[in-house]
Amino acid sequence: MPGGAHQQCEKAHQYGREASACGLRPVRVYVTLNPDLRMEAAIFEDLTALADATRSRMLLVLERQELTVGELGTVLQLPQSTVSRHLKTLSDAGWVSSRRDGTSRYYTLALDERGQATRRLWTLLREQVSLTNGADQDARRLKGVLSRRQTASQEFFSSAAGRWDRLRAEMFGAASYLQALPGLLDESWVVGDLGCGTGQVAAALAPFVAKVVAVDRSGEMLQTARRRLRDFANVDVRRGELEALPLDNHALDAATLLLVLHHVPDPGAALQEAARVLVPGGRLLICDMLPHDREEYRQQMGHVWLGFGEDQLRKLLSGAGFEKVRMATLTADPSAKGPALFVAAASSRGGGAPRH
Repeated sequence: MPGGAHQQCEKAHQYGREASACGLRPVRVYVTLNPDLRMEAAIFEDLTALADATRSRMLLVLERQELTVGELGTVLQLPQSTVSRHLKTLSDAGWVSSRRDGTSRYYTLALDERGQATRRLWTLLREQVSLTNGADQDARRLKGVLSRRQTASQEFFSSAAGRWDRLRAEMFGAASYLQALPGLLDESWVVGDLGCGTGQVAAALAPFVAKVVAVDRSGEMLQTARRRLRDFANVDVRRGELEALPLDNHALDAATLLLVLHHVPDPGAALQEAARVLVPGGRLLICDMLPHDREEYRQQMGHVWLGFGEDQLRKLLSGAGFEKVRMATLTADPSAKGPALFVAAASSRGGGAPRH
C-alpha cells in the first residue's frame, strides 16, 4: 500500500477507536453513481464518436441512403480501410446498423433505438455539418453512386428484354407474380371460395383477408382441401351446394367461382345464391371456359355446359342481381390443352362498396 494511502487508513482506524470510546456507533454509508452522471457519460461517449468530421459526414450520407463500404468510400473519397475503421467506431457507439444482402453489407444511420438526447444531438450536428462544402460534395457524389446502381439495372433489362418473361419464369415460376395480387384485397374482408375443390384458391386468399369460407359439394375434394388448408386458422371449410349455399345473407364481401360454373346444372340459381350471400356492392369473380366443342368433356369430366358466351353470361348475371359486369378473355397458354378462358367481375346490386 502506498505511504499516503497507509496514513489515511491509520487515521480512519484512529477515528473509529475514538468514536467507540465515546459510545458512538459506526454508520455505513453507501455511495452510488448518480443516473444523471451516467447519462452525461453516455453523451460524452457520443460526442467522442462524433468529434471526427469524417464520421459526421459519413452519418449524414448514411441518413440519406444505405450504402456498402465501397460506395461510401466513393462518396467520401476515402480508401475502404479508412471507411471500415470509422464504421466500426460508429457501430460500436450504436450510431450505425448494417444488414447483409447476398455477399454485400449495407450500412445506415441507426436512430430508432436511441433516446431523445441522442436525437437532439444528431439534429444539432446535422444542421451544422450539412452546411459545409464537404457535405455538399458528398451529396453530389452520392447521386452519382445511385445513378450507377440504376444504370446497372437498366443495362440488364436492356439486354434481357427479349427473354425477360422466360428468365422470370425459370427463376420464380410461370405465375409467381400472380400470387402477389391477392394483396390488393381489403384485409377486413370475408371472401367465399365457392366450388373450392382442393382449396388452392382459398390458400392463395387466406394470408390477405380476415376470413375465407370454402364451399364444395364433393366430400372427397373437401378432404384434400382440409389437408391443404389446415395451417390457416382463418379458413372455414364447408360442404354444400352452390344452388343452396350454407351461408347467411350478406355474409361475404367478395366471392369467387373459378372453373366451377360449367359443372352447375342451373347456373342462374348458383349466381342468385352468390348474390344473396354477398353484401350490397359485394364483388363476384368468375373464371370459366369460352364456348367450345369438346363434347367429350361431358363424359370425361362431368361438364354440364360447354363454356359460356359473353351475352349469355351477362344475361345470367343481370338476372341474378348483379351489375357493373366486366368481362375479358385471358391470354391462352401455348402449353395448355383446354379451351380458352375468360374472366368476369360483377357487383351485387344495392349500391355502396363492401363493408370495411
